[in-house]
Amino acid sequence: METLLLPFSPRFIVLTICGVSTALLLGIALADHKVLDLVLIPVVIFGGLTALGIRDLMQQNHAVLRNYPISAHIRFLLEEIRPEMRQYFFESEKDGMPFSRDTRALVYQRAKMVLDKRPFGTQEDVYREGYEWMHHSVAPKVRTGEQFRVTIGGPDCTKPYSASVFNISAMSFGALSPNAVRALNAGAKKGGFAHDTGEGGVSPYHRENGGDLIWEIGSGYFGCRNRDGSFNPEEFARVAADDQIKMVELKISQGAKPGHGGVLPAAKVSEEISKIRGVSMGEDCISPATHRAFSTPLEMMAFIGEMRRLSGGKPAGFKLCIGHPWEFLAICKAMLQSGIYPDFIVVDGNEGGTGAAPLEFMDHLGMPMREGVNFVHNALIGINARDRIRIGAAGKIATAFDLARAMAIGADWCNSARGFMFSLGCIQSLSCHTDRCPTGVTTQDPTRARALVVPHKTERVYNYHRATLQALAELLAAAGLDHPQQVRPIHFSKRTSTTEVLSFARLYPSLRPGELIDGTSDSRFREAWAMARADTFSAAG
Repeated sequence: METLLLPFSPRFIVLTICGVSTALLLGIALADHKVLDLVLIPVVIFGGLTALGIRDLMQQNHAVLRNYPISAHIRFLLEEIRPEMRQYFFESEKDGMPFSRDTRALVYQRAKMVLDKRPFGTQEDVYREGYEWMHHSVAPKVRTGEQFRVTIGGPDCTKPYSASVFNISAMSFGALSPNAVRALNAGAKKGGFAHDTGEGGVSPYHRENGGDLIWEIGSGYFGCRNRDGSFNPEEFARVAADDQIKMVELKISQGAKPGHGGVLPAAKVSEEISKIRGVSMGEDCISPATHRAFSTPLEMMAFIGEMRRLSGGKPAGFKLCIGHPWEFLAICKAMLQSGIYPDFIVVDGNEGGTGAAPLEFMDHLGMPMREGVNFVHNALIGINARDRIRIGAAGKIATAFDLARAMAIGADWCNSARGFMFSLGCIQSLSCHTDRCPTGVTTQDPTRARALVVPHKTERVYNYHRATLQALAELLAAAGLDHPQQVRPIHFSKRTSTTEVLSFARLYPSLRPGELIDGTSDSRFREAWAMARADTFSAAG
């Protein structure tokens, strides 16, 4: 009896109604052909739903569909649009992640050059633990020009580069659409700032508008590799000779997934990507987790020195997310032992990343950017190399306050990926890895990418960069400063509890020049320095 009543239970009633309605409508149509035109559409609708319900009952992948045929599809629909519903209707101005609605709106407004001011006071809880602020001066300066620049290139560099303090972070063609790359580079050209290619190689879209490029070389050596995936020095020298390429950057690791390689499946290796990356069509495009060109800190320094030589003396450096502290200190010891120093180091934080990554990697692997930047800054001070090596910071940077804070704790310049994606129109739909980007930024689908109109978005990229540096100039002037290089930890404070406030100078104490060489008692470095060896990344002892 219970089985006979199942079709009328709440779980199956929708399927029952659809089936009965289909049968009744077919019966009416057969009884009176004159009403066929009237019932045809309802028959198709209810018949289709009935077929869907029967399919739900028979399929074996989803238990909820077997128990709730037809009606359970509403659950999947709501799950599909949950991010949009949350973003548009439920999240506050401050609690959206990875970037709050307030931050996204600020980028959009600056990119469009519309009013970016806020009324009625801050929405921040200034008494919560973790709140940070910048100190102002009772003797503020008149705002200077906002074209802040920093010269990158040590004593061994014959072609130093004058870089903006705010540049486009590494995003490869393939991750971004052709139109997105075009617009970013055209905006960089107009604004006089740099565009990092990402590890996917220098594409025609990077070259099309002539903006300054930082060529990133990853473990796949795309654009400068042999058929077996090894590094090709002749091809590297040929590409690096291009005047548009201003610096060459070795990628050791990235914030979103440090220590994790990547695979672009053979089916996605188009003829275009095959030519740009120097890989064969019909084969997986593999970016290994480790480099083949070197395996020790000393070999790494030799490789960076060779990159500088092959590029004709352009600034050569590397990017990494800090992991084991002794490994970076081993690189520092290799600098001292070999006499080869990079011209720059870009420190990525685990809060960075525009591509997809395993959740465990994204949430719990790698050092956050601020701690990483300050660690590298102090390590270089400790080996008397800070004056010759510039530090770039990358990781969730979008506003002028983000720039000033990063430079206060050790950065010379900052890179932003998602900030510039927002300037292109990214709406944080979190669909970058699906090839279904609604704004045409992170897709290789030409029908979606066409939505991104290059001339219009070029202006928005340029406007966002210019307006952010204008805001930075205003912040600095309010603090009584003229240039970002004057920002120090003493200019910032952080609430560490409801009743305690500490200066960044207390939170991020500095080593003395040469302190690591002389022997440090600082607990952040003492043990790691003793464990570091120039001839291996493994810990000693």
